Amino acid sequence: MGISFNHTIVAAHDKQASAAFLAELFGLPAPQSLGHFAVVALDHQASLDYADVPADEPIRPQHYAFLVSESDFDAIYAKIAERGLEHWADPRGERPGEINHNHGGRGVYFRDPGGHYLEILTRPYGSGS
Repeated sequence: MGISFNHTIVAAHDKQASAAFLAELFGLPAPQSLGHFAVVALDHQASLDYADVPADEPIRPQHYAFLVSESDFDAIYAKIAERGLEHWADPRGERPGEINHNHGGRGVYFRDPGGHYLEILTRPYGSGS
């Protein structure tokens, strides 16, 4: 039996805003409501299911990395730059306004409206020089 990732729940103070941010930035279909979730569908039947948490409850930021094609990277990074979103070439935020060329590809880190750390990369870790 093969095992594949299906979904994860992403905490947000405004699930609609966070889900719409990701869907629009990545050029994905608009989030769909499913129960109390705002669901962003990804490839391979996986999804990010955004759920509201009370405003007075802190959200522990998580890291979500997305493997994208070179052309998708260009499109997403163009939106990041056009919107003036803070972004970094490294996970510690020591190289602001830059992208990296790790593993023979490109990558960049940025945050969503809920404070989660997002990463797009064109080559999986360990796949290149």
